[in-house]
Amino acid sequence: MITVNINGKDIKLEKAVTVLEAARSAGIKIPTLCYHEQLEKYGGCRLCLVEVEKMPRLQTACTLISADGMVIRTETEQLAEVRRGILEFLLINHPLDCPYCDKAGECELQDLVEKYGTAKGRYMEKKRTVPESLEDPVIVRNMGRCIACTRCVRMCEGVQGASAIAVINRGGHSHIEPFSGGRYDCEYCGNCVSVCPVGAIMSRLHRHSYRPWQVKENIETVCPYCGVGCTVILQVRDDVIKRVVPRIGSVVNNGMLCSRGRFGYEFVGNRERLTSPLIKKNGVFEEATWEEAISLVANRLKEARDGYGGAAVAGIASPRCTNEDNFIFQKFMRVVLGTNNIDSSARTGYAGAQSFIENISGQGATANIIAGLSNSDVVLVTGGDPTTVNPILGLQIRSCAGKGGNILTVGHVRGLRHFNPAELRPALFTETLLLEGILHSLKNTKELPGSNPKFEAKIRELNISPEDIIKTCGVSEEDFNGFLKKLSGAANPAIVIGKELIQSIGSSYKLFLVLAINYLINGRVYLLSERANEQGLIDMGCTPDSLPGCRPVAYAEFRRRYETAWKTTIPDKPGLSIFEMMDSAGSGALKAMYIMGENPLFNLPESHASEAALKNLDFLVVQDIFLTETGKLADVVLPSLGWSEKEGTFTNMERRIQRLRKAVYRDGMEDWKILSEVAKNMGVKFNYADAEEIFNEISRVSPLHRDLTYNEIEKGNALYPYKGEPLRGVMEDIVSHKGDRLDAGDKLYLGLERPLFHSGTLSTKASALLHIYPEAVATISPSTAEKFSLKPGDKVRVTTGAGSLSLPVAVDDAVHGSLVMITNNFEGKGAFALIKYIADPVTKAPVIEGIEVHLEKDGTV
Repeated sequence: MITVNINGKDIKLEKAVTVLEAARSAGIKIPTLCYHEQLEKYGGCRLCLVEVEKMPRLQTACTLISADGMVIRTETEQLAEVRRGILEFLLINHPLDCPYCDKAGECELQDLVEKYGTAKGRYMEKKRTVPESLEDPVIVRNMGRCIACTRCVRMCEGVQGASAIAVINRGGHSHIEPFSGGRYDCEYCGNCVSVCPVGAIMSRLHRHSYRPWQVKENIETVCPYCGVGCTVILQVRDDVIKRVVPRIGSVVNNGMLCSRGRFGYEFVGNRERLTSPLIKKNGVFEEATWEEAISLVANRLKEARDGYGGAAVAGIASPRCTNEDNFIFQKFMRVVLGTNNIDSSARTGYAGAQSFIENISGQGATANIIAGLSNSDVVLVTGGDPTTVNPILGLQIRSCAGKGGNILTVGHVRGLRHFNPAELRPALFTETLLLEGILHSLKNTKELPGSNPKFEAKIRELNISPEDIIKTCGVSEEDFNGFLKKLSGAANPAIVIGKELIQSIGSSYKLFLVLAINYLINGRVYLLSERANEQGLIDMGCTPDSLPGCRPVAYAEFRRRYETAWKTTIPDKPGLSIFEMMDSAGSGALKAMYIMGENPLFNLPESHASEAALKNLDFLVVQDIFLTETGKLADVVLPSLGWSEKEGTFTNMERRIQRLRKAVYRDGMEDWKILSEVAKNMGVKFNYADAEEIFNEISRVSPLHRDLTYNEIEKGNALYPYKGEPLRGVMEDIVSHKGDRLDAGDKLYLGLERPLFHSGTLSTKASALLHIYPEAVATISPSTAEKFSLKPGDKVRVTTGAGSLSLPVAVDDAVHGSLVMITNNFEGKGAFALIKYIADPVTKAPVIEGIEVHLEKDGTV
């Protein structure tokens, strides 16, 4: 125990910390400008100088480590005089434009000048001026206000790992700007905005629209985009979200945000939002009352159920809706409509992959703490770039590298390229062989642990020649052996699996190989998740083969629990997957479909087939916040409330349950309430006053969520396995599908780009993100551009066996020479329109690999 005395107060410390941290722990404030909790200690501004007995000079509190018996004074006349002098120096060039500056009211320099004052300025030199820069789409720079504290530089380099800005020049000519000059060439995370103590770097989204003291509410909630589940604070004025900021100390993201989380909130107030129910009459939508629309939906669903049976009706749930919404959705489908035909877009990767992983490694195998990645000594990344899919998780991998850990990648991972990864980049379509080689070499050097005999029997069957791997995959023997040495020597390893692996040829076999590698090195598995509540909707039972709490629907003893609680009979056979629903609708076997918060016409491969299938239904109802491509085909469209307009919970990829809170008011109903009203019109009462009552039912009927309450969730105690019962002892045979290896030849193939700045189509409704990444493009390598005489901005027609798109060209030297990369984010320009649906027979995930592409210059506008 260490005891220090600060301003006459004894403070006991468990361990040695800086004097500044010791003072703050006791509520004693020491002024700072360069110090920030998230950044390395710097000691540059000198405002935190303190007097320490027996030390002849003033000391910087932010760098001085406390020692037992230390006596410190933080407020004396000498210190006040020194601080006034420092502030006087800072104001030599700092403009006195507080009435105009958006930082006024939360400017740290302004607060310190107000406290310590500068009686008068003695420096008569002309102020250095720098013009305001509006070159960046989401950030405004007024570097004339910069005080050179370097917070932004240390954040960008040391924490974000982007290294996009630096201190340029020296002495009085020092200033901070992007390496490239002009516009930032960066990830637009905005974390530099968070740490800037003055108004030098600020968000453009709320420029000159309000003052900080005009914010009426600060609502803590969860980001609506990816599966990391970052904590965000919505700052609201006049029922409008003015700004989104992170919370330092939050367990998931600890004050960090990505571009989507910080700047992607504008979709909430988008003018295209649905405001009233729509009913299609004679092929044209007409506005209707809620009573008319709900009555029509109830009657038509009842006709389909009674006329053809529950098997003729299907429902698609949403990873963007809350746990409560999804729980009521699956209950509505099973109790009211009598069907297990329930699925979601999670089937395109996450759901099938997790089921496969858990069958081998046990339920909860992917429920690992994201922050634990930074403490790993080895992180193996395969199947995509985590820094774009789950950016905050990607930061933990970068942090691991910063702490001396080894980053291993199968394939090129652009977001980790500056972190000295050991990279094995196999030739196109040879990734399976490379993984086999890694596993074969590991099993010859590491002993099988004996904990999973079935799995080990499969591992022993593998036999391959390392020479074949080197020759066929095109990796060097030196790189391969170096990679293996780091992997086999890991003491605390982790493996990160992305969707590119899950959606590739032979994905289930590749998953088997990766899991076997993980089994041999005794690592942890992280499964990247593209949507905010993919995990939650699975846990809530929105799959065709499982009930809430991930209990298989085929087991009578599991069904009985829910049948007793809901006083009904649940079908004993698993229902249709989302792809089987499309096939069944196309054949005419499926008569009606209820889609909540999802856009399958855009988010499923072979869009033209999905469109024909949905048009073939007798009745289609879509419930959403925008009129999507799928919504345009519906017979009835029901407008629901969005992310910031309702209460509930999300479950992130760690399986951490977090509270979603209402921040703004909007006329309308939550998704669960709309479903309850439809159920009531069909003669079944769902009596819930609010989302908390629904969660209370979840905790009663789901063994996994047993006795969990909102109160415990708000305390941060809702981490898997909660207080519940994970499913144990149910293991099916290990089946995987290897698939045939393609010969790449001299052809071009379609690649699915997963951009940092977009998530589904939701982000395209946020104007700030559109300013960063405004349109769909066909991104090609310099060699491909040269071959086809293309330059950036040229129009090119991309054609496959499924369709064609006309897109502008972008050239990127990080793209493989045989690939044409296209996103699936922009309406009418999605990559899935070019993909024919072929599924892995085990995971049921679509195969988005090996699709031949033809390019030609397109002269059309």
